[in-house]
Order: sequence, then C-alpha cells, then structure tokens
Amino acid sequence: MAARATPSRGSKPDKLMRDALMLALNREARGADGTPTKKLHLIAEKLVDLAVDGDIQAIKEIADRVDGKATQPIAEDDENPLELIRIERVIVHKTLEETEAARLGATDGQEAPA
Repeated sequence: MAARATPSRGSKPDKLMRDALMLALNREARGADGTPTKKLHLIAEKLVDLAVDGDIQAIKEIADRVDGKATQPIAEDDENPLELIRIERVIVHKTLEETEAARLGATDGQEAPA
C-alpha cells in the first residue's frame, strides 16, 4: 500500500482506520427534521438521547468525554506499603580553575601550557 500524501495529525503517520472513520463521520446526512448535518452530529445526538433515557454506559461515555476519565488512586496496604523515591537533577559547576584548565587543554593535574 502506498504511503499517504497527507499524514494524519496523530503521532503515527498511517492511521488508516482513524482516517476512514473521520471521512465517514464528516459526510453529510439528514437530521430527524430533514436539515443537513454531519453524521458525527447524529451520533452525538443519539448518545445524548440514550443518556437522557437512562443508559448508564452512555452517561459514563459523556462524562468521560466532557470531564475526562477519573484518575486511578494510588493504593497501599500492609503487605504493599507505598514507597516514595526522590529523584533530583543536580547541576554541578566546576571551579573557575578547573574550567580554565579544561579550556586550555590541561589534563589530570597537569598545568595548562603557557
């Protein structure tokens, strides 16, 4: 299969299923009242209608899309206590003399050439 002329916006250059779905979702359709709309809007309306009718899965999907998925709490117990590890990045500066000697080409305790 030939490479795509325009890569998708995601991190992977070839997301064929995503591209096909986006094309299908953006196609024109007719709403319940006969007005032109996009298929994506019809799907969103259907999802909202299901949620209004009490469909728990639809309610969860809308909540996840609107508010974001709930984060998983970090749990610990007596057998698996939570262990915190501190990682630091430390920048060490050489002394002025070491920096000057390195710049002039001195090595391991030898003085730089004059």
